[in-house]
Amino acid sequence: MVMDVHGRDLRYFTVVAEELHFTRAAERLYVSQPALSKQIRSLERQLGIALFVRDRQGVTLTAAGAALLPHALRVLAEWDAARQAVEEAKAEQRSTLVVGMSTSPGRGGLLPAVRSRFTASRPDAVLRLRQVGWEDPSAGLADGGSDLAFVWLPLPGQEHYDHVVVAEEPRLVALPEGHRLAGRDAVDFADLLDEPFLALPGSAGPLRDYWLALDARGGRPPRIGAEVASTEETYEALTAGLGVVLLAAGNAPLVTLGGVVTRPVRGISPSRFALAWRRDAAGPLVSAYAAACRQAVAGGDGDAAGGGAGGEAAGDEAAGGGGPYGDAEGEAAGGDPAGGHPAGR
Repeated sequence: MVMDVHGRDLRYFTVVAEELHFTRAAERLYVSQPALSKQIRSLERQLGIALFVRDRQGVTLTAAGAALLPHALRVLAEWDAARQAVEEAKAEQRSTLVVGMSTSPGRGGLLPAVRSRFTASRPDAVLRLRQVGWEDPSAGLADGGSDLAFVWLPLPGQEHYDHVVVAEEPRLVALPEGHRLAGRDAVDFADLLDEPFLALPGSAGPLRDYWLALDARGGRPPRIGAEVASTEETYEALTAGLGVVLLAAGNAPLVTLGGVVTRPVRGISPSRFALAWRRDAAGPLVSAYAAACRQAVAGGDGDAAGGGAGGEAAGDEAAGGGGPYGDAEGEAAGGDPAGGHPAGR
């Protein structure tokens, strides 16, 4: 069986077959005539048969050459089409920006404000949202599936990322309405130290620790009542009395659906929501989107945007939630950030 016939050999063969003249064919191919002749002889040796008759009258195709020609042309045409498809895919990849999130970038129009600024500067770029589960606190940055992502700080391996904070929101505590602390207007975190807490999955790393407020516990380990990986699980665990949970203020409407109340917490820092990207992958599109985000935040677009990821109302543009403790859902992987933003559960 003949193996390893290269596309170059077939292309040389077809041009000689079309010209029936080695010198003219060499000129078309930008190679020397001796080099072309050598390559054709090599192809004939591989195939085990002559493809051309060379005599004083000129060059003609043999029966084998005539049989090979239409197949060689089809192979080359398919290869040219394949190369074009690859080039188009490369161009699309270069012009597509994937923005990850497990939390909606928020209320008040921040996301469309960023989008409008970005598309004004890069009109040929395609924006695509990628929804990522709570198990990945980087919202796709760590595995390279997202070019940028709206995330909660702190990030695991935060030294590898740059970010711009888009919102700060107080952390509240969500409690079953019959809880002993539910009657207070505000709760000191010291009064929560012995309470069982709902925790993010262990894979969330330092983000899990942050929403357990380890830095405010004075070295006392938290009691874990249950692990939760979605808004539904959080609400169900709260109503079942499995524990209490800290959450961003903007997410309060997502869990206070009946049987659950939220209260301000004294003695802990506010939550920070940010747009982040890898320092080693800050290409032109990433830089343009980050600049658009900075402009939108500095311009006051989407006041309190993003906050903790909560929609103020189900009909609010960009209303959405996300861990902790509400999900950014309703935005398909191929969605355009322009509208239909993740609806909070």
